[in-house]
Amino acid sequence: MRHSFPFADLALARRIERAEGHANAAFVQSRAAVDPASGATLLDVGGTLALFDGVGSPLTQTFGLGVAETPTAMLMDTLEAFFLERGAGVMHEVSPTVDPSVLALLSSRGYHPIELTSVLVQPIDAASIAAGVAASTDVMVRRARDGEADHWAAVAASGWGESPEIVEFVRAMGEVSARAADTYAFFAESLGEPIATGSLHMHDGVAVLAGASTIPSARRRGAQNALLSARLAFAREQGCDLAVMGALPGSASQRNAERNGFRLAYTRIKWALGA
Repeated sequence: MRHSFPFADLALARRIERAEGHANAAFVQSRAAVDPASGATLLDVGGTLALFDGVGSPLTQTFGLGVAETPTAMLMDTLEAFFLERGAGVMHEVSPTVDPSVLALLSSRGYHPIELTSVLVQPIDAASIAAGVAASTDVMVRRARDGEADHWAAVAASGWGESPEIVEFVRAMGEVSARAADTYAFFAESLGEPIATGSLHMHDGVAVLAGASTIPSARRRGAQNALLSARLAFAREQGCDLAVMGALPGSASQRNAERNGFRLAYTRIKWALGA
């Protein structure tokens, strides 16, 4: 029997935001190790993680604002200084479960919303793991081995179109994420050749799923279903009871997640300071 879904409340948001913040902090720490000249660093202020992964990086922002404690003007001053001193824009991902005063504070300081993310969750149980097991008889899933981080990144990048800029960006991000602590990279293979990728980060019983990519010639063969089942099974073995992933609201990624048993927990808003 499938486990019941958790209530979409502040307690759930705390688990999710801590796990996602931990995943992105691990990425930033990996960046600092791979490329010390990047200046990648982080700051934990009252449970809010401020991450700097370089100017313009999608990871250069905060996670968990207002989830652990309601931010004060002093806390906001500290967070803003962290980014502005590094020449970066100031951005915060905010769960709608926080106290409404957080939104008022952001507005009063000149922030405006720029992006929405659907945060989807699923209990990890036998039913969720079994969902994709029989999706394809010729697709096998395995974890990336030591020394395969760059290979994993190249396969992941190959699933993102013909634009050289996008492919190179995904490859560069993948080379860092595949080396991050508590992050596990997976391949889906057919006849011994990699056709798709996925990744998994675990923190405090929460499995954060990312890195989904399938090469164009191998789509619609069940590779991502197989990857999902394998990652959930691995996460359950490691003691995780909840899986989480993010998607653009109303996107094909969200629809696919819901087809595979995920439910919308809440829609997160990214706020940016200034114009």
